[in-house]
Amino acid sequence: MNNIFKLLKKFTFVLFFYFLHGNYSYSDVIEKIIIKGNDRVSNETVIMFSKLEIGDDIDDVILNQSLKELYFTNYFKNISISINNGIVEIKLSENPIIQNIQINGIENDKIFENLKQITNKIEKYPFVKSKINEQDSLLKNLLKTYGYYFVELETLINTNENNTVDLIYNFKLGEVAKINKIKFIGDKVFGDSTLRNVIVSEEAKFWKFITRNKFLNTDRINLDTARLISFYKNRGYFLAKVKSATAIIDANNQFELIFNINAGNKYYFNDIKILENKNFTTDNIQTFDKKFKKLKGKKYSKKILDKLVEEINDFSLNNDFLFINSNYKEIIKSNNVIDVIINFDEIDKQYVERINILGNFITDEKVIRNSLIVDEGDPYNEILFNKSIQNIKSKNIFKSVNYSSNDDDKKNKIINIKVEEKATGEIFAGAGTGTAGSSISAGIKENNYLGLGITLDTNFTISEDRIKGKFSVLNPNYKNSDKSIKTVIESSVDDFMSTSGYKTNRTGFSLGTEFEHRSDLFVNIEQSNYYEDLETSSTANNIIKKQEGNYFENLLSYTISYNKLDQNFQPTDGVINRFSQTLPLYSDDKSIENKFTSAAYHSVNDNLILSAKFFLKSINSLDDDVRVSKRVYLPSRLLRGFESGKIGPKDGSQYIGGNYASALNLSSTLPNLFFENDNIDFNFFIDAGNVWEVDYDSSLDSNKIRSSSGVAVNWFSGIGPLTFSYAIPLSEADTDVTEKFRFQIGTSF
Repeated sequence: MNNIFKLLKKFTFVLFFYFLHGNYSYSDVIEKIIIKGNDRVSNETVIMFSKLEIGDDIDDVILNQSLKELYFTNYFKNISISINNGIVEIKLSENPIIQNIQINGIENDKIFENLKQITNKIEKYPFVKSKINEQDSLLKNLLKTYGYYFVELETLINTNENNTVDLIYNFKLGEVAKINKIKFIGDKVFGDSTLRNVIVSEEAKFWKFITRNKFLNTDRINLDTARLISFYKNRGYFLAKVKSATAIIDANNQFELIFNINAGNKYYFNDIKILENKNFTTDNIQTFDKKFKKLKGKKYSKKILDKLVEEINDFSLNNDFLFINSNYKEIIKSNNVIDVIINFDEIDKQYVERINILGNFITDEKVIRNSLIVDEGDPYNEILFNKSIQNIKSKNIFKSVNYSSNDDDKKNKIINIKVEEKATGEIFAGAGTGTAGSSISAGIKENNYLGLGITLDTNFTISEDRIKGKFSVLNPNYKNSDKSIKTVIESSVDDFMSTSGYKTNRTGFSLGTEFEHRSDLFVNIEQSNYYEDLETSSTANNIIKKQEGNYFENLLSYTISYNKLDQNFQPTDGVINRFSQTLPLYSDDKSIENKFTSAAYHSVNDNLILSAKFFLKSINSLDDDVRVSKRVYLPSRLLRGFESGKIGPKDGSQYIGGNYASALNLSSTLPNLFFENDNIDFNFFIDAGNVWEVDYDSSLDSNKIRSSSGVAVNWFSGIGPLTFSYAIPLSEADTDVTEKFRFQIGTSF
């Protein structure tokens, strides 16, 4: 027992001595700081960087942290810190400063300026070898976005006498790397022709001298991958993945871009539920029960689900549930069905103290702030803020949009939105030819004019009987109204002298707005003024000759669209209805034009899509016969099997159009029954249509319904997309001109 007692006494003494000694060792106080070896950097700046202050306690941990702080500035290459009797001594040697940066081997001004934006970030800053290596990689990666994958970079460092260096970048660009071929492999389900329309990258062809999408670009490939995943998930393939996107170089230093896709199983919606809580009661939930039940059994679509959750969010916000945040979880059940559980989490009541906008060197800050739904001083709501970020991204004038947030002393939000700008100008050109004639088109577009988010668009089209040029200015958010304002100036010449004996020259301008009135319901209103000169020839009939002269029109037009398509490009499900009307306000020709179109799509499976389209158009004059240039013809795409413009009323040898036209088109995609080729799609169709009534002579009326049936083939060929159709007329009038075979080829440059 005595031995144990003696042992405890010794242990207690050791502990006492240890703590006494520890307190003595770490109880030094900084009395003085001595700096040695600094030249450009002042003593005060070194002390500020070290975060040491006279009077502070000091120990080894603080010394090590101070050492890290000094190294972190990159101003110093060798540093040592010691303390003796309260005196801290900092010995250091400074890194050289980068005095000048020279770039050689770049002739393209735009590429040169983009490289300078990177190098300017280190000019006049300390020279650190690791940082230079990082910049070398950045410069090479930038050049790769322009297709220079074989670029060689030599970095020379010239040392000056005043502890500065000059950097010289010598570039050898080499050949531009182009995409020679694009392939889709794996369990892809869909054909190559369909998937090519999803991605942005294009195969390089000799005529594609404008587009940059033919160059191999890492950012563009990442965009392609994201678009493919979105495409599959909106068609029911919930677990779809792009396993890899690989670029393989060939013997000619060109690339074969291969997307390896695993679509997986197709899934369908099962039960969709909102978890009840104190914020969202049973009555609120019942508002959406009908929509949930309609979705049950339908193919899974992330777009539809996101839109449904957005509607729920809007409902909650409209009912002043500002401090809740919605989220949903998808649960895979048996038999390829998915349950969706929607929950609302209550969040802390916070307000937006400040929003900082960073990275907008060209774009005016108000363009970004006008896209924000949540502003400074508003309650912070994550739903609205995420919608604000999406609004900024949807402008398509930034390469990236990122944000971060932190709380201030009062627990309010300080938000930093950082944007990365990109080139917003576009040049395009295209050409097409076929049995209906040939055409070329070109244009220039700027999506962020003067950094104000305004779109300028200039384009022209030339065909065998028409020349048209148009210039438009679009302000997408006029005076923060969430409504767009568009101004258009256009001029066109339509020459039908050889076929109908007349020619028109039409010039004018319009001012209009478009907005989403309710969910999926869009309204467009436009006021326009046109001046038209109508000339006739000796071959024209008497009615057309009577209409020769000049006309002024002041028109009011509106369009109402109801869009429930799963996607606007290549839809597979849903409907879209559109009605438009043009009314004369002050016009030499008081004609009222009405137009209604409707389209419905239904996918039986991934390779069998049914569609039905309806077209109806009328033109009626309030005081006289409708002018020949405004009479209604049936677009050739709506009635295959008949030559364009050569059905309906006929006066002598001339087809004069009518006051009314309508068409019905039934179509079905067909599996590739004849041979396996992912670049070919087949469609079976039935077309029916008519053009009727002539206001100046009822005897010329044509009440015969024309119809045809046939097969259409879309082929992504080596020279561009080709469309063939073979149609057999089922019913026709004696005066009609039939055209069983039709083809069209078109491409962009």
